[in-house]
Amino acid sequence: MESTLGLEIVEVVEQAAIASYKWVGKGNKNTVDHAAVEAMCERMNKIHMRGRIVIGEGERNEAPTLYIGGEVGICTRENAKTFNPEKLLEVDIAVDPCEGTNLVAYGQNGSMAVIAVSEKGGLFAAPDFYMKKLAAPPVAKGHVDLNKSATDNLNILSKCLNCSVEELVVVVMDRPRHEELIQEIRHAGSCVQLISDGDVSAAISCAFQGTNIHALMGIGLAPEGVISAAAIRCLNGHFQGQLIYDPAIVKIGLTGESKEGNLMRLKEMGIEDPDRIYDADELACGETVLFAACGITPGVLMKGVRIFQGGARTQSLFISSQSKTARFIDTVHLFDTPKSINLH
Repeated sequence: MESTLGLEIVEVVEQAAIASYKWVGKGNKNTVDHAAVEAMCERMNKIHMRGRIVIGEGERNEAPTLYIGGEVGICTRENAKTFNPEKLLEVDIAVDPCEGTNLVAYGQNGSMAVIAVSEKGGLFAAPDFYMKKLAAPPVAKGHVDLNKSATDNLNILSKCLNCSVEELVVVVMDRPRHEELIQEIRHAGSCVQLISDGDVSAAISCAFQGTNIHALMGIGLAPEGVISAAAIRCLNGHFQGQLIYDPAIVKIGLTGESKEGNLMRLKEMGIEDPDRIYDADELACGETVLFAACGITPGVLMKGVRIFQGGARTQSLFISSQSKTARFIDTVHLFDTPKSINLH
């Protein structure tokens, strides 16, 4: 799968990032998202595969493209039969064409285009709910636990990393629902790094040394949790997620009007235990998992898109469970005949 789809999905996120970047700082997150979706879909439909979107832009009646359950790849072309459809690679795909639309719209750091791919049935089809998340470095895998308090997990993490609790940096989404969590982390002595959006980048950063991010805690969107889990599984890091179906916990509204209605929806999806805590191997259970991301605005892991006369330069991250590698890819895109190529 990696040899067939690796470079292809990198190009998918690169095109989405370049399309998004044209709208940096212009204040319209919907335009940003639309540009990213269109560019991602166009490039994806050139790949020799039969892809099924399991994490996407929402239900079909809300999203014209990249909707959950939709097909992507060369199989969608009118002349698809000429490409021997029986031999097309069948995969499940999770996408966020622009993770951090607000970040792009208001010219802030940390946005990226992301995609995760596995064989059919290899990615958890999460509902549009929220998810309680815990991400940590590989050395803490299986030691920290979502059932434990933040204080307990910080003490465990400090022992795993052989550092003091005071040296730990924990990323938390800046939301009213996290007031008590933030107080607890600070009371324990650790540093809280608040972010407005983009917890996929924060989760993945936990798995890399040198990012100065040691954990992600709190509640974020469930689909992004699956994408994070896919990357972290490839990196052998720690990730756990628990679906939140009670609107009162999230405090800003959930898909579904009531706790009872959300529980019914989960049951209809085949989720019998709504309180189950999933780990990365369950959220991304496929034999092979691929992940790609491209920076739109500058972030911890990747530089943002840089435009020069006649082209652009991007930095992407490609992670594979198959080859057990994480590759940072620097790409120069030539739109016209450039007068010069910017290498900075």
